[in-house]
Amino acid sequence: MKKLFPTSTVGSLPKPAWLASPEKLWSPWKLEGKQLLEGKQDALLISLQEQQLAGVDIISDGEQTRQHFVTTFIEHLNGVDFKNRKTVKIRDRYDASVPIVVDEITRQKSIFVDDAKFLRKQTNKPIKWALPGPMTMVDTLYDDHYKSREKLAWDFAKVLNEEARALQDAGVDIIQFDEPAFNVFFEEVNDWGIATLERAIEGLNCETAIHICYGYGIKANNDWKKTLGSEWRQYEEIFPKIQNSTIDIVSLECQNSRVPFDLIELIRGKKVMVGAIDVATNTIETPEEVAATLRKALEFVAIDKLYPCTNCGMAPLSRNIAKGKLNALSAGTEILRKELIV
Repeated sequence: MKKLFPTSTVGSLPKPAWLASPEKLWSPWKLEGKQLLEGKQDALLISLQEQQLAGVDIISDGEQTRQHFVTTFIEHLNGVDFKNRKTVKIRDRYDASVPIVVDEITRQKSIFVDDAKFLRKQTNKPIKWALPGPMTMVDTLYDDHYKSREKLAWDFAKVLNEEARALQDAGVDIIQFDEPAFNVFFEEVNDWGIATLERAIEGLNCETAIHICYGYGIKANNDWKKTLGSEWRQYEEIFPKIQNSTIDIVSLECQNSRVPFDLIELIRGKKVMVGAIDVATNTIETPEEVAATLRKALEFVAIDKLYPCTNCGMAPLSRNIAKGKLNALSAGTEILRKELIV
């Protein structure tokens, strides 16, 4: 029998301090060469064990083998210069030093497939693998070649599709595309964002997900949230198009957010990963708080389509806080299961 309310994380979990400096994004590796490869695999095993001990049902790689959820994918592609960088404003919120697109984007080899095969050997549980979405990739670098966000996104979608098909063949059950940019550039989402995402998932037989949140719990994102008023209605702008897409699962931010739950009605029929863990605070939720968030979501999501999850990745948190939050997610979900299984 299929488990009711299967739990998962969005993707990233904190790395061990011996692998990379903790509690920061774009943290450089502390190892090199063969030691780095072994260290990444060790971290992957630790991440798997921590998820299993916490009772997480759908396993991720914890993004242990990548420095950043977008740029680690990009640095393996042709056409991008990582040595010469430019400063751009990411998500219209904060400045970052990013690589430059200097030529046509192509993918010569798989990027995460070896990691996925390694993880697949370690667990019989379903595996979810996160990839950056085309629009978010466009928004995380400087384009000096295409001179068109849309044209660049279409080429990113092509290489993402190649990688996604290879991950599917490696045994990944759910491929998730992270698109925080969808919460910012509404016109572009509706003009070409959804279309390029559809290109990225073309021909896949595994389940597909899109993750749209309000960002990691870093200062720039938290400051932005303070400007959004008493109701965060960004999802209202993009859900109608997502509802009509072939994406199977939609991953949202709900815990401690000002997103009106009734917006979830706009994607009725889709599976929904409901963010019931706030990644922008070190306060660990109680199981009752998690259960309360999930109960609210159940007004708009069918029982068999609700997947308890985190709001976003937990890479910038300490490992102990992340563990506590994973335990709370499982415990809160179990409260709801007991209420609904007679």
